[in-house]
Amino acid sequence: MNYDLGTGDVPAIFIAARCLPEAWEKAVVSVWEQGLTIKTQYDKPTDPPSKDATVMISVADPFNEPRIHKNFPGGPEELESYRQEVVSGIHDHWIDPAAGKWTYTYHERLAAYSPVSDLRDPNSLKPFVPVDQLNYIVESLSACTHTRRAQAITWMPTCDPKTDDPPCLQRIWCRLVQENDGFVLNLNTHWRSRDLYKAWFMNAYALTDLQRIMAERIAANLKKPVRVGRYVDISDSLHIYGSYFGNAQVEIDKMKKTSFMDRAWESTHPAFEMMTQEAREKLTDDPDWYAKARG
Repeated sequence: MNYDLGTGDVPAIFIAARCLPEAWEKAVVSVWEQGLTIKTQYDKPTDPPSKDATVMISVADPFNEPRIHKNFPGGPEELESYRQEVVSGIHDHWIDPAAGKWTYTYHERLAAYSPVSDLRDPNSLKPFVPVDQLNYIVESLSACTHTRRAQAITWMPTCDPKTDDPPCLQRIWCRLVQENDGFVLNLNTHWRSRDLYKAWFMNAYALTDLQRIMAERIAANLKKPVRVGRYVDISDSLHIYGSYFGNAQVEIDKMKKTSFMDRAWESTHPAFEMMTQEAREKLTDDPDWYAKARG
């Protein structure tokens, strides 16, 4: 049964997709057509208000091909740099809030969670030993495969509300399900606020690679196969900024005029593989390579 929303209600949208590029496209179109028109704290005086909705996206298999969208804002080099930032922490050294630099990375919050009272104060008390929550998830699911407690958080209520750019990702939650002689690792991610047009695809690409890595670690512990299962992505505020409307409209027009396979790449496409490998080699030599290249 469908119910009409009041004029003050944020639309709630559910999207089901087979693969990541399809999910991104469906989300862009749905928020563009159904989203609430509302201002953001980042608008310039000349920017139109954003399109905004609460959105739940279910991707049946995030490693289904095609896995790469050709037209997401960014490219293979940026995508690989961001993936390594999330799964390996190659940019954790950029965190230096006292110097006015980054206040967090997702990797640091997930793998070394340590609440403080004031991020900008280098002398702020750190009362807890950093917690590797990713390791907790792996060990928790390895010890009890049906546990519902395998989660990790990023939000620090002691300090994040005071910063100008608090984390968008709030929580990840994992669940193992038995399948024949092995298991399936399901992943949910929960987001406070999310840039749909420019950030969603890279976020989902990196977090699902983290899902793959955790599945491999659990499989090694259990000595049984663990495959990557469905990925569910929940955003309280999934938005298209008004400043991106021109680019978003161009992309939506392409969706109407071209076939899906003209807009997506398999991850084994020679051009994508070549650019990704080149990025990996450069990042191995210098983790800051891509940032320096962008100036």
